[in-house]
Amino acid sequence: MAEPTPILTSPSKGQAGVDPRSIPLDRIDVSDSELFETDTHWGYFERLRNEDPVHYCAASDFGPYWSVTRFNDIMAVEKDPETYSSEGSIVIGDPLPDFNLSPGFIAMDGPRHTAHRKTVSPVLGPRNLSQLEPLIRERVIAILDSVPVGEQFDWVDAVSIELTTAMLATLFDFPYAERRRLTFWSDMATASPALVGATGTTEEERQDALRECLSVFEGLWKEREGQQPDKLDLITALANNQATSDLTPMEYLGTLVLLIVGGNDTTRNSISGGVLALNEFPDEYDKLRQNPKLIPNMVCEMIRWQTPLAHMRRTATRDAELAGKKIGKGDKVVMWYVSGNRDDTVIARANEFLIDRDNVRDHLSFGWGVHFCVGSRLAEMQLRILWEEILARYERVEVVGEPVRVRSNFVKGFHELPVVVHPR
Repeated sequence: MAEPTPILTSPSKGQAGVDPRSIPLDRIDVSDSELFETDTHWGYFERLRNEDPVHYCAASDFGPYWSVTRFNDIMAVEKDPETYSSEGSIVIGDPLPDFNLSPGFIAMDGPRHTAHRKTVSPVLGPRNLSQLEPLIRERVIAILDSVPVGEQFDWVDAVSIELTTAMLATLFDFPYAERRRLTFWSDMATASPALVGATGTTEEERQDALRECLSVFEGLWKEREGQQPDKLDLITALANNQATSDLTPMEYLGTLVLLIVGGNDTTRNSISGGVLALNEFPDEYDKLRQNPKLIPNMVCEMIRWQTPLAHMRRTATRDAELAGKKIGKGDKVVMWYVSGNRDDTVIARANEFLIDRDNVRDHLSFGWGVHFCVGSRLAEMQLRILWEEILARYERVEVVGEPVRVRSNFVKGFHELPVVVHPR
């Protein structure tokens, strides 16, 4: 049997760290993952918003695509799912032909999307979350009480990943002692070719990991099929609802990946990004300590500021016009949430982190319209409880080194964030 072929790290495109104004407009490619790993994408998006808000990139690693970078233009795409379809893929890249992983109901349109979404909505709805809140608080307390005080540690691993993975295990009713397998599968699902190669993992090994995920969850499906649960969990809901009971294996895996990534990567990176933001804006940290009632508002601002998923893609079902540009049928249309959330023509002082911001929920991090994030309440609740408990025991969570960011144009997040916590 032939050895798997490693996927090599993509060569630098020469954009990271370069003055965005020095590159011809038609050569700008904001899908370059190195821009996000180095946190140097901001100037490129600012230039596109100002000079070419619906920008055509003719050549990228993912083929040609349109970048939609202004808040209102993104909203126009979100509000027109008949013209801009989610079917097939919600990321710039297309599925591999020999491993056609469905992205789950987020990549469906119309009644089928609605039916699948309704299947999982009760698990993530207010009634179930109110019952889960004491458990979440108990776990937050245990996590915060376990970290070393006055000594450096990695906030991403010790707090962000631990909290969100514990929550995922609860929502899936997954064996709690094995919860870190969920983190591993989430990382494999979202790994870009560059990241896979950089970590020494092959594409074949990544696919094997996801097949292992499917196998484990197929076992959980069989255990719960036909059961009348005494409590809600996502697998029981999927296995016993008419709309989802006939999922193919790859559709089931795609749905699992959607729920795992949606419940893990997004919240964990908002947790880490929020700590970093408070350190970058110390006056806001002072404001928080003086008025803890700002926590719910601050949570929304953290989610806007971090924008844990940088983009969502749509595919044009027909010829259309957007901001004066002619979009062709079949064209990829990429909504850059990370750019729309910094559009200062819509969001006042958009490049500042303000925990008492007015209209703080007017952001794009959860999407909009029919595809608005079904887990938004859970994300906000976890962050709220976490910060209530942080303020109860720590004077400050201090960032003491440079963050290590993920090399991805989709998941905008962190591998590491070195911190020291200082007691009250």
